[in-house]
Amino acid sequence: MLQAADLTIRLNAADDVVIARAELPAGAEVMKEKVRTAVTIPAGHKIATRALKAGDPVRRYNQIIGFATQPIRPGDHVHVHNLGMGDFERDYAFGADYVPTEFAAEPATFMGIERDDGRVATRNYLGVISSVNCSAHVCRLIAKYFDDDFMAQYPNVDGVVPIHHRTGCGMGADGEPIAVLRRTLGGYAIHPNFYASLLIGLGCEANQINNLLAAQGLKRSDRLKAFTIQDTGGTRKTVDQGIGMIKEMLPDANRVSREELPASHLSLGLECGGSDGYSGISANPALGAAADLLVTHGGTAMLSETPEVYGAEHLLTRRAVSREVGEKLVKRIKWWEDYTERLGGEMNNNPSPGNKAGGLTTILEKSLGAVAKGGTQGMMDVYEYAEQVTAKGFVFMDTPGYDPVSVTGHVAGGANVVCFTTGRGSAYGCKPAPSIKLATNSALFQKQEEDMDVNCGLIVDGKASIEEVGQEIFDLILRVASGEKSKSEQWGYGEDEFAPWVLGPTM
Repeated sequence: MLQAADLTIRLNAADDVVIARAELPAGAEVMKEKVRTAVTIPAGHKIATRALKAGDPVRRYNQIIGFATQPIRPGDHVHVHNLGMGDFERDYAFGADYVPTEFAAEPATFMGIERDDGRVATRNYLGVISSVNCSAHVCRLIAKYFDDDFMAQYPNVDGVVPIHHRTGCGMGADGEPIAVLRRTLGGYAIHPNFYASLLIGLGCEANQINNLLAAQGLKRSDRLKAFTIQDTGGTRKTVDQGIGMIKEMLPDANRVSREELPASHLSLGLECGGSDGYSGISANPALGAAADLLVTHGGTAMLSETPEVYGAEHLLTRRAVSREVGEKLVKRIKWWEDYTERLGGEMNNNPSPGNKAGGLTTILEKSLGAVAKGGTQGMMDVYEYAEQVTAKGFVFMDTPGYDPVSVTGHVAGGANVVCFTTGRGSAYGCKPAPSIKLATNSALFQKQEEDMDVNCGLIVDGKASIEEVGQEIFDLILRVASGEKSKSEQWGYGEDEFAPWVLGPTM
């Protein structure tokens, strides 16, 4: 259990701050810390427990989260008005904390769908994927035809999913931006949760379908059809052709069945969004505990959001299986520093206004909480955005922090389940992979219970341990992977959230 006073939570004996469990009025006595609040402290926000001079580092998790920008007294509210960023040395210590995984003697299992090529699915969809925004509408029209009444004939098929986006042209025909888009679309086209896919273009776009297929080493087949509106002869003919192709695929797609398979076939995307001051205390470490369990059972857990591990990357490089893997992460950090500088920004334009309202002050503080989602196992590899993830164990994928873009990279890389923590409240899905939502606090869970799958706020309330909630999450992952619908799936989320990372100018 966390060591929680009646009013506050202390995360480490060396910390300069504690966290308010609920809103505290001015003058409230925090007995264990021997301080009184100087002002009203919102729930999830930080209270100073010792005096700090301007320029002093401020610690939470026994890690630096920023520097005092003015003198801070015991009992003061520590937030954006008196805490800021500053430079400090990180000891990357590549591999210093790496420990080989001790695998479970009896691996967990779930009821999955094994494809002909040996890959394993947790859902059984058909995909209709646009290569460019110009073909987005026909993809939606094709998928719309296959409504619930029609699909009742095929109970083993989860649905027909349109995957559409707002790019694909107005960019160079080669280079990094289009390479990232092609990796993303290619990853979705062959995702194991799609029994088969249609890839539909306009015909004159920069992202030519033939070039996309060639770049990804893909070929047309019975499971991957590709054509364009211009070649087919317009909207009506394209829609009719697409509907006909899906109708031909459905009987075979419906013949699949679930079977008991080891959890090593699961690839879990780890995401946080709408974070608050409790994220790094409850839901993120609980998800980290679940990720550790999955890794010990042979599966893959995928951390990402490079801007949201910034300042805490040294905690990951220390866990790297090799110096080479650790340096791959540092290289991506340097890329981001250069990228934001070129665009006239900075890495500390994060946290968002909602994050700050929830108690997070600097990107350093947010990153330390975000890294907790990755558990404690060794980092086995680092991937660029939407690359196919082939390593088992804990891995990192370079993505932006923006939730839909980040998770799109996970799914393109092969994630067949996603867990998403939130403290402010978020509603999200990511077809074809199911998304499990984890609330950081009980107030959010009660207010938004129809969207939240697990209440990690029990940790903050002192009613459950991180390990207990981690086990609950792991058990739910297995059930959802076996076909149980998550809350976001019950609402039908996931068709509009596909958001590939757009790099470079739109011309």
